[in-house]
Amino acid sequence: VSSWWANLLGHTNEKINARIAAQLDRLEHVIFANFSHRLAIELAERLATLVPEGLTKFHFNDNGSSAVEAALKMAFQYCQQTGRTGKTRFMCLSEGYHGETIGALSVGSMDLFAEMYKPMMMDNIHIEAPDCYRCPYGETRDTCSCACFEHAERAFAAHGHETAAMIVEPLLQGSAGMRIYPEEYLRKLRALCDAHDVLLIADEIATGFGRTGRLFACERAGITPDLMCLSKGLTGGYMPMSITVVKQKIYDAFYADWSEGKAFMHSHTYAGNPLGCSAALAVLDILDEENILERAEETASWLSARMAETFGAHPNVGEIRHIGLIHAVELVEDRAAKRPFDGGRRLGYAIYRRALQHGLLLRPLGDVLYFNPPLNIGRDDLDTAIARMKQSMDEVLGR
Repeated sequence: VSSWWANLLGHTNEKINARIAAQLDRLEHVIFANFSHRLAIELAERLATLVPEGLTKFHFNDNGSSAVEAALKMAFQYCQQTGRTGKTRFMCLSEGYHGETIGALSVGSMDLFAEMYKPMMMDNIHIEAPDCYRCPYGETRDTCSCACFEHAERAFAAHGHETAAMIVEPLLQGSAGMRIYPEEYLRKLRALCDAHDVLLIADEIATGFGRTGRLFACERAGITPDLMCLSKGLTGGYMPMSITVVKQKIYDAFYADWSEGKAFMHSHTYAGNPLGCSAALAVLDILDEENILERAEETASWLSARMAETFGAHPNVGEIRHIGLIHAVELVEDRAAKRPFDGGRRLGYAIYRRALQHGLLLRPLGDVLYFNPPLNIGRDDLDTAIARMKQSMDEVLGR
């Protein structure tokens, strides 16, 4: 599970280690308010050539939730400073997860994290998310016409006039159980946001840097969001760092003389930390020099076949789904009816506990078991993980 999906290239990677160690002898911290440093500038310039076209400005933070908070605040302030003062709310998909600070919780749909804090949270519009495994329209992934997009269309028709931005995890709702939805849905959402003058925020914290088979998930759909949040794989999982990347028009709404009071007053002590920047630059070098994405694509194809061979006929495996190297196995009580197990049985957790005894760390999402390994993982390691996962499943499920 890559240390909560952050470890992109394995632990103690020699090249990343060396870059951080060298940086320790040069500069370990910078106050990033009104200042910058060479590595932050270099990182922004490198990323500008890689992110979807049209994203040009970079705001540094120190964790994923902070990147989301910054994006929400930017979107709100942008609307206030460009004559869209009635646009004060946000839209999001049900089953979404964007972090655990108050703003991020407000645009998520995980009561497990949010229930206690609901009196503190913003009142936002939640749109029913696509569920391609249990499609209520009777469609399959191969025949999908995005009929479920009608929920988004109705929400925008009713609330577009008061909505500053829509935030979405592009193509993959991770914490919802690695739920994968079609690229066409994301394209339609981009067009709908444009039609209603609503900004689109892409939360690529979990999907960025090759997790979906492209450097960024938005690339798969061929869309450019107005704001994009990056973290996790940004530094290879070494250092806490995040970036909110925005279009020029967003930046321009804040660019004014200080006396106009339009500045974006949002900063963190460790934003743009030189050690984090050195790690991020090393990650970009490794991705390029070692053809990591191409190699990961080959591994993903092999892994899909191995997962199907091992788990495809299991009576309690409802679906094996994947995007990039991410592969998820959804356990069900009745495969034909797609009926889930009683959540109170916590079978996913029981398998997790058993797998620990066999030296395998899984991190189930309910009854969804998944692999989200480093992009440079070897096939022997994956074979070992598959065998131990199957053994653990058989011991718990009684097969």
